[in-house]
Amino acid sequence: MELTERKKKVLRSVVDLYIRTAEPVGSKAITELPDMKYSSATIRNEMADLTTMGYLEQPHTSAGRIPSAAGYRLYVDELMADYRLSIDETKSINSAIEEKMQKVDKLVEKVAKMVSQATDLPAISVASRCGDATVKRFELILAGSGSFILVVMLSNDEVVNKLIKLPLNVAEEDLKLLSAVLNATMTELPLEEFTEGLMDRVMRSAGKAASLVPVIVEFTADTLRKQGSANMAVAGQMRLLSHPEYRNIDKAQKVISGLDEEGLSGLPAVMQNEMGTKVIVGPENVSEELKDTSVVMTKFDIGDGMQGMIGVVGPTRMDYAKVTARLSYFAESLSKMFAKPEAPQLPEPVAEEE
Repeated sequence: MELTERKKKVLRSVVDLYIRTAEPVGSKAITELPDMKYSSATIRNEMADLTTMGYLEQPHTSAGRIPSAAGYRLYVDELMADYRLSIDETKSINSAIEEKMQKVDKLVEKVAKMVSQATDLPAISVASRCGDATVKRFELILAGSGSFILVVMLSNDEVVNKLIKLPLNVAEEDLKLLSAVLNATMTELPLEEFTEGLMDRVMRSAGKAASLVPVIVEFTADTLRKQGSANMAVAGQMRLLSHPEYRNIDKAQKVISGLDEEGLSGLPAVMQNEMGTKVIVGPENVSEELKDTSVVMTKFDIGDGMQGMIGVVGPTRMDYAKVTARLSYFAESLSKMFAKPEAPQLPEPVAEEE
């Protein structure tokens, strides 16, 4: 059976009406739309065909139709009209974003709350490093008074350092040897290769400075671990209860139980190689708790080798056009807010007492 332009127009009307009313849509409601010039009988036939094709569902024998997951997917991919934000909406979003957010851990929490308020849906906000960092170079600088500064330069141009006490029998020439060994064996390695075997190999080549290797390996591995971690916040879970789909307590509890950092932890990976906005409809969700919901996500650039992601979770009946428009505007505005006219100068290393 062919999916004609008329069938697409009827399907779009059903989805639009169901988004607004949360009630099954009958043929009479569609014929009353100003741009629908077909008879009630024609509309009924098209709705019956769309049901047979799997784009619509009929919850009860005498009820109208509601979109299926396949219907929502077609609507998102081809049929929904662009939603134009009003001046008040853009002012409201801009006003929220302009609030100063200096620390990333507070940033993600505030962004999640702002997105949840703007969409009236549960929201997720994530900040993470772009790609996996590795060590580009080690520097060991003698600091006097029995200590040295370990400087670790990363592939994302970040520099970290640590002040380490020297054993009595280690001299400057021993540090030079250790520095050469570290740069020959521990650069450009992913975190998973920082093993006991690697540490043993470095210690065997480090001479009198071998006792320093465990401290250096531990600090370097911990630095790479922090680079790879994602900071996540979830807000507005209870907003789901205002939607008619979740008046059933058991259904609501099942979904809300999955709306935490653990349940949503797989979403950033879904966006890893994606550009623009991604919509996951109902059964397409990997998490079992989210099979009856849809997820809309998009990314923004934080700078300094970091990337942000925002998204919402809601009923499959959500207004995809409006939600997509608002998330895209948030992402564009956040990227502009974090954009820097020129790369900042790296600060001088600050020694950290062991």
